[in-house]
Amino acid sequence: MPTQLGRPLITGKRVLVTAASRGLGFGAAETFLEAGARVVINSSNPERLAEAGKQLSKKGEVHPVAADLTREKDLDRLVAETTRILGGIDSLVYVTGSPPAGTFLQKGYSEWREAAELMTVSPAYIARLVALDMIEGKVKGNMVFLGSITMREPVLNLATSGVCRIAVSGLVRTLARELGPRGIRVNGILPGYIDTDRTKGIVKERASKESITLEKALADLEGQIPIGRLGTAREVAQVALFLASDLASYVSGALVPVDGAYLRSTG
Repeated sequence: MPTQLGRPLITGKRVLVTAASRGLGFGAAETFLEAGARVVINSSNPERLAEAGKQLSKKGEVHPVAADLTREKDLDRLVAETTRILGGIDSLVYVTGSPPAGTFLQKGYSEWREAAELMTVSPAYIARLVALDMIEGKVKGNMVFLGSITMREPVLNLATSGVCRIAVSGLVRTLARELGPRGIRVNGILPGYIDTDRTKGIVKERASKESITLEKALADLEGQIPIGRLGTAREVAQVALFLASDLASYVSGALVPVDGAYLRSTG
């Protein structure tokens, strides 16, 4: 169990992790549970959520709450249920899935609207709900938003993600300044190519498009990453755990790449 000066990092802390039935959200929930947190997990798929809850219950106290992150009433209920179950919220770890791949010209109005609801409206609205809850409870809490390297550099064939996720950068910086005086820290993580179903789908699509094997497509992708491999969900989660802990007590407004040095930009 990760410790801080010999003490567990976040034992007993109350944490809400969204989109946690698989992938990065599941990895975050698992890591926080192992560190001693009490966790509410969320998914819009009740069956996957129940299975995730069953697996994660072996790690600690976990409570599944089904909710669609693009629906206002579901977000209201998710935060209210989390507060009721845990007695408050110390940390929000916000994760969402990604919209289907595609180029800018392939996307129509409905696809842009759906992407904006998922990656722009949803994180802003749930952040407000959680912030109000923290302020009311006088909690010196924190929020960690998982975004993507597309927030820093566009990635071909991921147009909606590249455009809509940029809003999370502005959200993190805005909230860090507005909520800092309340004792609430806000940070973001920019995952690169992580070994998830999303990345496997990207590899499969490229293999099909270029008529090459999956092994070749994966090798080509890993060849673009200086560390030479895909990251893991746990490696992303460990950064989220650090940002949510008192080890990062003076870190707020940061956007941390976890990408094996894939990004080439300096800003």
